[in-house]
Amino acid sequence: MDNIARASGPLASAKIYIDDTAGVSVMEMRSKCRRLKMEYGIDLILIDYLQLMSGSGESRQQEVAEISRNIKAIAKEMECPVIALSQLSRAPEQRADHRPMLSDLRESGSIEQDADLVMFLYRDEYYNKETEDKNVGECIIAKQRNGPVGTVKLAWLGQYSKFADYEAIHKDV
Repeated sequence: MDNIARASGPLASAKIYIDDTAGVSVMEMRSKCRRLKMEYGIDLILIDYLQLMSGSGESRQQEVAEISRNIKAIAKEMECPVIALSQLSRAPEQRADHRPMLSDLRESGSIEQDADLVMFLYRDEYYNKETEDKNVGECIIAKQRNGPVGTVKLAWLGQYSKFADYEAIHKDV
């Protein structure tokens, strides 16, 4: 309980604003972000997840493309990063190697095109119970507009549903 109390201190004073409006449009989000920026300042926008937003395209693919483009515009206007979570298609489940790829981003190639950075989390143990890599995860950097791509090995702390620095956890092994 002491850990919870210690952790809640900084969170209590943090400027965190949660909007859980269902099916919010990008224009509604932009309007809310403008207001919050003027009143309090904005350092980060997190969208969980972009396929839950509504758009005005003729097809769902066009809607997601519109949402993706507008999220990029909001990041520029607000002068802050936007982390947008996205669903994947079921394609990774159909492959022998289940690691996600850029083409697995659901409903639009525009997410891949518009994003500056695309990262996927992967655990072999999720698909392969017999794996030797128990409690190991990967952060796959699939796209980085201004840097290298690759994979970073992570420790999986299942009891906390948390990924951690693999080297720090396994330094004595």
